[in-house]
Amino acid sequence: MPPSARFRYEELAELVTDLVTRGTLQPGTRAPSLRQISRQQRTSLTTALQAYRILEDRGVLEARPQSGFYVAKPAAKLPVPATTRPSSRPTDVAASHLMLQLLQHASDDRYVPLGCAIPSPQLLASGKLDRLLARTARTQGVRHNTYTEPRGDRALRIEIARRMLRWGYALSPDDIAITCGCTEALSLALNAVTRPGDSVAIESPTYFGLLQVLRALSLKALELPTDARTGIDIDALASALRSRKVHACVLASSYNNPLGCTMPEGRKLAALRLLAQHHVPLIEDDVYGDIHFGDERPRPFASIERPENSIYCGSFSKTLAPGYRVGWVATARHMQRVLESKFASTLCAPSLPQTAFAAFLSSGGYDRHLRRIRRLFADTLRSMAIEIERAFPEGTKVSQPAGGFVLWLELPKPADTTLLFSRALEKGICFAPGVIFSANGAHAHCLRLSGGYGWNARIEKGVRALGALARTAGKRR
Repeated sequence: MPPSARFRYEELAELVTDLVTRGTLQPGTRAPSLRQISRQQRTSLTTALQAYRILEDRGVLEARPQSGFYVAKPAAKLPVPATTRPSSRPTDVAASHLMLQLLQHASDDRYVPLGCAIPSPQLLASGKLDRLLARTARTQGVRHNTYTEPRGDRALRIEIARRMLRWGYALSPDDIAITCGCTEALSLALNAVTRPGDSVAIESPTYFGLLQVLRALSLKALELPTDARTGIDIDALASALRSRKVHACVLASSYNNPLGCTMPEGRKLAALRLLAQHHVPLIEDDVYGDIHFGDERPRPFASIERPENSIYCGSFSKTLAPGYRVGWVATARHMQRVLESKFASTLCAPSLPQTAFAAFLSSGGYDRHLRRIRRLFADTLRSMAIEIERAFPEGTKVSQPAGGFVLWLELPKPADTTLLFSRALEKGICFAPGVIFSANGAHAHCLRLSGGYGWNARIEKGVRALGALARTAGKRR
């Protein structure tokens, strides 16, 4: 490429940057199309595209599939939370009355919905799925008013196997069982590979529902130090395995809830090999993997180096239809134990939702839907982080997930987010206090915010009000 051409696209990039800096092009608005800018500036489409690619790399613009280029919103500059340092001893999980209080208020639409990690039904727009369910009930209702086999509807299992093949995880539909959401999948998986009193290695912080599954199965939680970007400390896992304290390990495949971290593939491989060396089964929770903000979906553990002694758990509850409660568990080695537990607990999942899901997945509608909500949740978390930077106390740290729709905040000590939770409820705001994400009451100065309802005036006002409460009333007395 001649020097004049290189100068031209750099000049064009500088022009657009100047328009953004001066406020002519506002954050979140659509930039001139490639055709418009090339015509206005009398340059080629190729040169315009080179300029926009440079601006994308610099964070000035962001590309949205099938929509064009938009002015990127400025990123928050808050530091990420520190690596957690939980106790290295297995812990019994206590009942959490605070968690039940959270669930009660999170389902009440009178409260600003920053609590539970559930997407808004309006944002999910599952109308096509609902119509498929209604049509199936109308035309085949008698046929589906019965039990399925414990594994679930075969057509749905085939569709799930096809999706998992995209990620490099090849398995038979017979290695999949449909569950009532991912929580049941985790319960069945743990019941298949542990006995009461066993210890299970987990991330810290971790999903509070997993903690309650451990409690229900009389299992102990061994929390591992976890980095907000790269996941668990591999050396800490190795130490725990050498001490023979660990009987199973549960890890998020991507975008841990609540921290939002994703282990790089090299660290995933190291964890896999450590667990295989010590003959410890891995249970991976991949409910957020489809909500990736980058071009490629992070690979689950099982697609990097498929271990025989592993169980994969997934769900559509975070991406499409929480109320349908369609999840699944995938394993070859442990399927018989999974099915025995499934039979003893719920026998099988409801038939009609499975049939509707199979039809929806085969239509290709799910992939179009995912492209839309990925952009929406990425924008929401970016806007939420900016407001957190403005409203919360100096010294607040916030996670920077590359997927999902939750943020983890670390407030300056000695903040007490349990006290803040009570005061926020009085103001009509619901969020998740940090202590419910640990078996031993850690993370008292932390909290989780959900972006599942998108970004609008009510959410913005709620985050701002919560920040004000954190500044004035978030400390112990």
